[in-house]
Amino acid sequence: MAESLPEHDRILQEIESTDTACVGPTLRSVYDDQPNAHQKFMEKLDACIRNHDREIEKMCNFHHQGFVDAITELLKVRADAEKLKVQVTDTNRRLQDAGKEVISQTEEIIRCRVQQRNITTVVEKLQLCLPVLEMYSKLKEQMNVKRYYSALKTMEQLENLYLPRVSQYRFCQIMIENLPKLREEIKEISMSDLKDFLESIRKHSDRIGETAMKQAQQQKTFSTTLQKQNNVNYGRNMHLGRSRISDSKNEMTLKRTFEDDDEHEEEVLTAQDLVDFSPVYRCLHIYSVLGDGEIFENYYRKQRRKQARLVLQPQSSMHETVEGYRRYFSQIVGFFVVEDHILHVTQGLVTRTYTDELWNMALSKIVAVLRTHSSYCTDPDLVLELKNLIVVFADTLQGYGFPVNRLFDLLFEIRDQYNETLLKKWSGLFRDIFEADNYSPIPVANEEEYKIVISKFPFQDPELDKQSFPKKLPMSQSVPQIYMQVKEFIYASLKFSESLHRSSTEIDDMLRKSTNLLLTRTLSSCLQNLIKKPHIGLTELVQIIINTTHLEQACKYLEDFISNITNISQLTVHTARLYGLSTFKDARHAAEGEIYTKLNQKIDEFIQIADYDWTMSESDGRASGYLMDLINFLRSTFQVFTHLPGKVAQTACMSACQHLSMSLMQMLLDSELKQISMGAIQQFNLDVIQCELFASSEPVPGFQGDTLQLAFIDLRQLLDLFMVWDWSTYLADYGQATSKYLRVNPSTALTLLEKVHRGMKDSSKKNNIFAQFRKNDRDKQKLIETVVKQLRSLVNGMSQHT
Repeated sequence: MAESLPEHDRILQEIESTDTACVGPTLRSVYDDQPNAHQKFMEKLDACIRNHDREIEKMCNFHHQGFVDAITELLKVRADAEKLKVQVTDTNRRLQDAGKEVISQTEEIIRCRVQQRNITTVVEKLQLCLPVLEMYSKLKEQMNVKRYYSALKTMEQLENLYLPRVSQYRFCQIMIENLPKLREEIKEISMSDLKDFLESIRKHSDRIGETAMKQAQQQKTFSTTLQKQNNVNYGRNMHLGRSRISDSKNEMTLKRTFEDDDEHEEEVLTAQDLVDFSPVYRCLHIYSVLGDGEIFENYYRKQRRKQARLVLQPQSSMHETVEGYRRYFSQIVGFFVVEDHILHVTQGLVTRTYTDELWNMALSKIVAVLRTHSSYCTDPDLVLELKNLIVVFADTLQGYGFPVNRLFDLLFEIRDQYNETLLKKWSGLFRDIFEADNYSPIPVANEEEYKIVISKFPFQDPELDKQSFPKKLPMSQSVPQIYMQVKEFIYASLKFSESLHRSSTEIDDMLRKSTNLLLTRTLSSCLQNLIKKPHIGLTELVQIIINTTHLEQACKYLEDFISNITNISQLTVHTARLYGLSTFKDARHAAEGEIYTKLNQKIDEFIQIADYDWTMSESDGRASGYLMDLINFLRSTFQVFTHLPGKVAQTACMSACQHLSMSLMQMLLDSELKQISMGAIQQFNLDVIQCELFASSEPVPGFQGDTLQLAFIDLRQLLDLFMVWDWSTYLADYGQATSKYLRVNPSTALTLLEKVHRGMKDSSKKNNIFAQFRKNDRDKQKLIETVVKQLRSLVNGMSQHT
């Protein structure tokens, strides 16, 4: 118990000295001690409370008198306090009454100060917002007037500079939400403008191309004129204005020049006058600002490729007129002039690589189209105009930096087509000339007519010059006409060779080759067809031979003519020669052959009207009428041959005599002729004698000895054998070179002898009344039978030997 007391005192001290919030652990220790510790602690606590109560009581007793004194003193000042309260209340009332106006004015001042502060705040905020609103208003105005690039710049300032300052306001949020929509609207509008531009440029490409081609053509004409003026060295300076393609290619212009001696005027038409390029610039800037420049470039290039394919697609009837080609070329030139313009005024929208790729694609298509459509052209004038258009087309695009070598290579292919059309045209001209010719020597009545003919054809004949007028030139009217037409052909061929950027040597070579084709193919074919025509008689054939001779001689003048217009000497190693000599020689050979053929045909016609009485007892004593007519025809015909070369006339005469001899021989040996009397043999002999007399009369000069008579040697020996009845000599000398009847073939003799034998038999039957002749006839028939057997043995021996 004694031990626990100090512990209880300690707990009580802790309770007294500790904050009531922390008493819990101390009180817990009371319950954690020994049993009945709580009871003991309560006892101790009660004792402690009693002690404190006694101390309080002592303190109250000690201060009681002072408390009483204070109450007494307080009661004394109670009355004064009441008075003071009344005074204070009255003073307060009077003060409140006096301060009401001050309070009212103070409240007004306070309100004004609040308003002033608010106004100042509003002004400050408005000063921040007004630039934003002004910029947004400016943006709207720019949108209304379609200044989209400026509008994008305004948007950029709004977003980066103005809106961040007032982003807390609702209207700014609305603006911020509208700006992307406005950007999209600008993109759509600019793209729509670009589409309108692409449509516009598609419509105006032909005008732009036409202007560029005119410009290039005028520049070329100016250069040619200037070069000619420099060559002739005028004694004065001429100030010429000309248009040219700008080196920078920033614009395409056409300058129409009016030249005077002292002044000139120029009218300039730019590409911008035809097409407004601003939509491209705007759209490019807009998409670049928006960061979609690559998208725009791809779209633009894709659309232009599509337009290029449309431009390169020709109309099906383009080859029918030159305007079709002109429109086609103008559209292409306009397309690439625009691309070149875009290339130089923009950066990156199109590149040189892109334009080169596009041009290579277009060039392949153009070459294929021209190769196909030019093949349909049959008019040389149209082909020539096409060539001129291609040259201007190529020169124009070359001036813009596009390679055009393939176009000039194509021109060489078209040149072959042009030559073919020329050859067809000149074939018709040659045919018309030949049809209109009278195939008679050209008559000239006086010196003036003679000079007219000589001016057209280089004819020289000193002997003819000595003759007095009127006189005749040996050739017919077709010769100078053909010669002039050949020269016209050379001029026509030269027209195509101009402006092909080829040397004079190459042009000279092309002219000679095309002229060779004209002579060796066209003219040769026309001559061959002319010679074969039925209405061309012997007189016409003779004149044709004379004509070809003079045309052949004129070939050297044609070569000189080509050399003069190309300024290339004929001594040049690579200069081609004209092959006209072979053409005219072939024509002469064909005409000569036709002469031989027609002569033989005329001989056959006379032979067909021969009317022999093969059973006549004796001859008429004179030659047959048909044969005399034939000989007279041959004489008159060979008189016409006097203008022919000697060998031609001699060959024709020899051919006619040989054909006549052969025809007469075939007449005797005709299988349908079964029997021949000796009287018919005698009559036939008289006809052959007339043929021999004709041959010996030298119808054509130049034969040596009896050369022409040898054409009838086979007939002569055969007829002599029957007329003399010299069979013993024939059979005895057969096979010997000195035989009198060397040209008589056993089979021929056998055939004719059998016919004569049958004729004798038939004659004997008709003359039975003459008995005295029977024995002689029998002897003669026996002789004939014997000769026939020997001839058959000779024929069989020849066949076995063969």
